[in-house]
Amino acid sequence: MGQDLELRGAILMMRAMTIPCFFGYGSLVNTRTHDYPDARPARVTGWRRAWRHSPLRDRCFLTVVPDPDCEIDGLVATVPDGDWAALDLREHGYTRNDVSQAVRHDLGGRAQVAIYAIPTGAHHDPSADNPVVLSYLDAVVQGFLDVFGPEGVQRFFDTTSGWDQAPMLDDRAAPRYPRAQRLNAGERAHVDAGLARVGARVIKA
Repeated sequence: MGQDLELRGAILMMRAMTIPCFFGYGSLVNTRTHDYPDARPARVTGWRRAWRHSPLRDRCFLTVVPDPDCEIDGLVATVPDGDWAALDLREHGYTRNDVSQAVRHDLGGRAQVAIYAIPTGAHHDPSADNPVVLSYLDAVVQGFLDVFGPEGVQRFFDTTSGWDQAPMLDDRAAPRYPRAQRLNAGERAHVDAGLARVGARVIKA
């Protein structure tokens, strides 16, 4: 009986030490778009970014799809107060997937890490009717440049699928992305060079 109580207490203590975290692979890499604490570089295996369209939104956005041969950069951060509901609200249209065993990071403790992805069957290939707004891509690339440098920006483009399907809507003059960021000339040059390298099509708003 005593051993059972000790074991139960140990299990409860381990659970109490668990740190709920999320893995951000798009706009969440840009810490100017959020105030989640303890954000730090990380890498997850078994997933690839993809531009996809969902009936829940009127334009393309990033998700991740399983890919056993791919590894992507991102940020891992603790969920404030363990409040998954607030993060779920921000990431509406996505579902949480546990990737605790697939993430490399330096966050101490027993991190329970989730990655958000559009559910299978709830998204499809992008088209000209649902482009990616450039103000969103600008914010994403700015984040990768800040955290991972020019090499990280190149890896972002290389580990993202759909550039040949999703047109880029140039809305820089009047940004449509609600958390749009101001980029300097050098940052914009990284975005434009990446788009040119992967052969993406840019259309005017």
